[in-house]
Amino acid sequence: MIVVAVLFWLAAALLVYTHVGYPLVLWLLARLKARRPHAFVRELPKVSLIVAAYDEEAVIADKVRNALELDYPPDRLELIVASDGSTDDTVRLAGEAGAHAVLDLPRAGKAQAQDIAVDGATGEVLAFSDANSLWAPDALRALVAALADPAVGYVCGQLRFTRSEGDTNEEGAYWRYEMAVRTFESQLGGITAGNGAIYAMRRGDYEFGDPFTGDLTLPYKLARRGLRAVYEPNALAEEPMVPTLEGEFRRKRRMMSRAWGIILRGGMLSPRGYPPLFAFELASHRLLRYISPFLHLLAFGTNIALLGRGWVYWVTFAIQVAFFAAAALGPFVPSRLTRVPYYYVLVTGSIAVGLWDYLRRGSPLVWEKARS
Repeated sequence: MIVVAVLFWLAAALLVYTHVGYPLVLWLLARLKARRPHAFVRELPKVSLIVAAYDEEAVIADKVRNALELDYPPDRLELIVASDGSTDDTVRLAGEAGAHAVLDLPRAGKAQAQDIAVDGATGEVLAFSDANSLWAPDALRALVAALADPAVGYVCGQLRFTRSEGDTNEEGAYWRYEMAVRTFESQLGGITAGNGAIYAMRRGDYEFGDPFTGDLTLPYKLARRGLRAVYEPNALAEEPMVPTLEGEFRRKRRMMSRAWGIILRGGMLSPRGYPPLFAFELASHRLLRYISPFLHLLAFGTNIALLGRGWVYWVTFAIQVAFFAAAALGPFVPSRLTRVPYYYVLVTGSIAVGLWDYLRRGSPLVWEKARS
């Protein structure tokens, strides 16, 4: 039973570390390290803002108007809407709203739509956004200011979720936790994942033809080239939250079926080329997070086997049962005491289900947008 006990405590310790211990370690390291001052922007560069869209007729006109009203010199801003095989009025409405270029492309996936848009873009800086994300007026200036530092290769902004009456999704609580972690990472080795709703990079750092390009890949690929990925909280964007936890599970499941391709085939796990601090962040924040559903199964199974070996195992078993019981009540009891555990279980479960989807079908080339 010694091996079983070791496996139990190892699984439990890794779960506690990745969710609680790692943020505390980051907080301590960030307090010991001096903050980098923002570099001075002598002259605003020309920016190509690219919006890849699929069947976004309900929001695309508002997105175009929002982009054109940003506090940025109009002669230095190029707005490109790349429609990835939309079957609705996305193309027409984007053009009527004033987008500088609207690409009506065959359905081939977000990565290829972005590649084609970048190929025709004229900006020194490339900014990317989702069709349903609305930026604060000064958001683009904040992104550009972060890129004035030559050591920074990628910058993402802060996404805030807006809720409607009756929403049951607890993504907002998780996202605030995630943004706090990214704040500390940004001050240290760099963030380990970005945000597709609001980010920017220099044109010269963009890689064409990579099916795994995106929020998860850019930070670690740029780290191997000696560039940092940072989080700029002053670059604000808003988008509506998926209204239900079940809808959030489906969204996360789709995301993870693609993420597993990046993890297993995109080179993320290869340690070569990473700065030590970034490698530590990647292992703590990404690797342990992605194996957390299996750590939970290991902790629960070994805990059952250890019952009767001491009172401490009854306590740990009771804690786990109480947590999962609260999660089971989540769909029926309208309380954060039940919905937060329910959210955690669904999101953690989506990691495992996403792996199952990936093993059966591979990474999807095209994406489906979450319905709000």
